Amino acid sequence: MRSHVRTALVTGANRGIGLAIAEGLAAQRIRVLAAARSEESAQEAAAGIGAGAIGVELPLDDPLEVERQARRITDAHGPVDILVNNAGILADGRGLEATTADLIESLMINAASPFALIRMLGEAMKARGWGRIVNLSSGWGSFDEGLRGPLAYSVSKAALNAITFAMSGDLGPQVKINAAGPGWVRTRMGGQAAARSPEEGADTPIWLATLPDDGPTGGFFRDRSPIPW
Repeated sequence: MRSHVRTALVTGANRGIGLAIAEGLAAQRIRVLAAARSEESAQEAAAGIGAGAIGVELPLDDPLEVERQARRITDAHGPVDILVNNAGILADGRGLEATTADLIESLMINAASPFALIRMLGEAMKARGWGRIVNLSSGWGSFDEGLRGPLAYSVSKAALNAITFAMSGDLGPQVKINAAGPGWVRTRMGGQAAARSPEEGADTPIWLATLPDDGPTGGFFRDRSPIPW
């Protein structure tokens, strides 16, 4: 009997950590739905990933539209077994320098839209009895590390962490949901001075996306080790 091929949806898969995650999952014979803001970017990413990857357009500006798009994606490509919420934005401005508009936009893209995908796809994972959800967070979103980054970014990542922890109980033990802090990575967001390559940043998310049945859920990880919220 032919074994089931898992399908992973990776947001922001057209560059940086997201592309490295998509390539790493494809190398493990997981079918990748490479999501990007535009159809053109998604298709280009899928072509580069190869291994049967499929490009899907998925802008994250409107969480309600994200829910509708998630339905269209599963209708067209079948069930999603693995969700990697990688895409995000970084708005500058610390403390009072941050604007209300920055905070609203960051919460929409970095927390509310990932939640929409978790809700839409996680419910189906729970019904099927298997799923893996990985939320790309940051040390800047950690209360333990002092929320030291730009305010809108730090608060939105802290919100994503809270969603991760809160949803772990509802999704149950068969659907693993975890947050990953990839560290300072050489991407358009992280800059070229960063110490880590995209592949190094992708290692922990790929590990969490492929956890065994006795793996952890509801945690925050860096370098495959738990870190405090």
